[in-house]
Amino acid sequence: MLLERQTQLQQLEAVLAGTVQGHGRVVALTGEAGAGKTTLVEAFMERLTEGVKLLRGACEDLSIPDPLGALYDLAREAGWELPQAIDARQGQRMPLFSDALDVFETRGPSVLVIEDLHWADDATLDFVRFLGRRIAGTHILLVVTARTDRSEGQMRVRRALGEIPAGNILRIEVPLLSETAVLSLAEAAGRDGGAIYRATAGNAFFVTELLAGEKDSLLPVSVRDAVLARAEQLSSGARSMLDAVSVFPRRADGWALSGLCGIAAAGQLAECVANGLLEDFGDGYAFRHEIARTAIEMALTPSKRREYNERALAALRENPQVATARLVHHAVEAQSLDVVRELAPVAAREASRVGAHRDAAGYYEVALRYADILPIEKRAELHEGHAFECHLIGRIDAAMEAQGRARQLRQALGDRLKEGDSLRCLSRFAYLVGDREAADRFGEQAVELLETAPDSAELAMAYSNLSQLAMLAERLDDTLSFGGKAIELAERLNRPDILCHALNNVGAAGQWLDFAKGRRDLARSLGIALSGNFQEHAARAFTNCACVEMNRLNFKEAASFLERGIGYCVENDLATWRDYMRGVQAQLWLRRGLWNDAAAMAHEVVDDDATTPLVRYPSLVALAKLRIRRGDPSAEPIIEEMRLFLDKGMELQRLVAFAAVLAELAWLGQADRQEALRLIAVAESLAPTPAVFGELAVWRELLSPGSKPGDTDGMAEPHRLQLSGNWRGAAALWAEMGAPFERAVALLLGDEAAQREALAIFEELGARAVAQHARGLMRESGVSHIARGPRQATRANQAGLTQRQMEVLELLDRGFSNKKIAAHLTISPKTVDHHVSAVLEKLEVISRGEAAAAARASGLV
Repeated sequence: MLLERQTQLQQLEAVLAGTVQGHGRVVALTGEAGAGKTTLVEAFMERLTEGVKLLRGACEDLSIPDPLGALYDLAREAGWELPQAIDARQGQRMPLFSDALDVFETRGPSVLVIEDLHWADDATLDFVRFLGRRIAGTHILLVVTARTDRSEGQMRVRRALGEIPAGNILRIEVPLLSETAVLSLAEAAGRDGGAIYRATAGNAFFVTELLAGEKDSLLPVSVRDAVLARAEQLSSGARSMLDAVSVFPRRADGWALSGLCGIAAAGQLAECVANGLLEDFGDGYAFRHEIARTAIEMALTPSKRREYNERALAALRENPQVATARLVHHAVEAQSLDVVRELAPVAAREASRVGAHRDAAGYYEVALRYADILPIEKRAELHEGHAFECHLIGRIDAAMEAQGRARQLRQALGDRLKEGDSLRCLSRFAYLVGDREAADRFGEQAVELLETAPDSAELAMAYSNLSQLAMLAERLDDTLSFGGKAIELAERLNRPDILCHALNNVGAAGQWLDFAKGRRDLARSLGIALSGNFQEHAARAFTNCACVEMNRLNFKEAASFLERGIGYCVENDLATWRDYMRGVQAQLWLRRGLWNDAAAMAHEVVDDDATTPLVRYPSLVALAKLRIRRGDPSAEPIIEEMRLFLDKGMELQRLVAFAAVLAELAWLGQADRQEALRLIAVAESLAPTPAVFGELAVWRELLSPGSKPGDTDGMAEPHRLQLSGNWRGAAALWAEMGAPFERAVALLLGDEAAQREALAIFEELGARAVAQHARGLMRESGVSHIARGPRQATRANQAGLTQRQMEVLELLDRGFSNKKIAAHLTISPKTVDHHVSAVLEKLEVISRGEAAAAARASGLV
């Protein structure tokens, strides 16, 4: 009996009707374990009309997920040979996913089901993202189920679904059963409904299990006890079979069970099915719910658990079609260490090939756990693979540790090429954690060592690494010198991956020398990376293309590269580059006056504890400027974090950003003017061309009016005009570019009408601190009758509210959510939670609505 699910079924049927008409959607069914998500899916499938194809897949609770496991399920049902497709596409996911979309779409209206997405590997999540972003114009309905717990898997699912356009996805919560529903079910079974509801809180699976127990027995204290009690009713052979099935996550194949349990397997399985403990799927068997499987598996003694996993492993290895991930899972559980050593590296390479980098890192960790008896070279290879995968998913500290161990092993072997390559990798990783000095040291050591050996791809990449480091410090001659060596050697050795890396460096540096040529080199680098599926190189090329356009104030072009680049990184699980570009995007939105959007985007990066220092930096720049302009005292910790980068190496691109932030703070009278001017002078001394120095030259003029602007050749036109005294022309160009804050700063240098316009822009942007400073400058220049701006309510102190709490209260009154308040005030959602709680307490109310009503009644807002 299906109770209290009609609303959800109607929603699913409505979405399916749209799908049949060519309006595909993703539906995410969420609820706690045992809430009835699978039961709802099955009820929906029973109602599918003729002509609608159904394909089912699921994710398994393996120790490390099976890469693309759910897609393999869907492909089998569709008659599509996925292994051959992967080989044909050489592991490139975007073409592979496009093939999958074509396969499913050509079948006509189709429902794809992926259950237990919280156990999915990264590649499967990327497929869901891919399909979700393209599903709108198809005849495909993708239904996924996922738990609503706080596990890491659920958080990854939430992020994946959050990157699907809002119009393409419908979220349906599967709630717990009400007390009325439980009482109704219990009455039909002649049981105590009140006791069952108190024991289960309405969890559908728990209710079903307790209702299936013996009527005359006491109510089990847990669902685990209920499952075990039913299992004890089986014959000894059937119980052993149930134990054997329990070590197979999700489902046990019939052929595997026959090999595992012998000739009696069929009868034992039939008994388990008859007693409602297993379900028969024709070609395999599974528990009715993962909760039941776990209860049986956890009741096994350690020795029995190992025994069943050994037997499962032996049976599965007989079939070459079984995924390596499944074999590794059983080998680990069986403690079959030789098999783990053999297969875990294979599973890691397979996962990496399809872009499941998080899972690849996990397999390398498993392999290294038992690698102590392997030859030194094999251990070095495992550490190198682990380091590479860790760095792709942002675990840079782990990458450095693994690469350091690999270097020691290569040194012990006397392998100069591999040791030199390890040094080059350590250089890159050190840079990613913000240690510029270590990056330079490792990079130079790599080249010094590799130049003692014959020319090699490792030397070419080491040259390119030094070129990259020089480019990042705006040392243009070194960039071109080392880059030229790398390009020549890469072309001679036919290494397009190294060639595109070196072209990226040369192209990024070329922006300051020959902009058109720099653009061409970057475009060539990006083209090679995309065609060769060099994912990290492609992400870096997107990033540098966007940053070059940002530096030249070509905001439209920058926005295009950022949108494409972030989408590419999302679909290829390149979290490091994705988050770096999100910070650049936040800076772009800041320029365009989209301050709330910029704050929200920057907080997505900064609030993630796993984000590395370097990746955080662009977001820190955006947040620092926002907080300074809004007069937020919480700007100080952001600025201090930015300052740390200068302590580990005075890299020009970091120095320019930090000096600009400090200059703006000094202009507002909140930082030492001389220190700001000193930093500007240091940046000028390091700048290879005046073009790099445009923004800082403007700040120097604002901090020290009348100072000589210096050489302005090559600077962006608005900067050059402003420095020449043509504030009107600069303001017009900023307006044309859609940069309101910069336009207002230029207008502030003009006549009274321009100054009043500037003040209005600052007020509209919410730049309270800048607006207050503008009023002071206007008064100094003799302007009178200046609008005072919004005033804080005089009763604020009577209510005991701080200024920040008043700001929160005003936004509560406007109906803002906590997330939106956080973005508006440029603070974290967690901080907003604290402020809201304090406001409710001080106003002696219990809800946000009551707080808004009390504030209006008392004149606070």
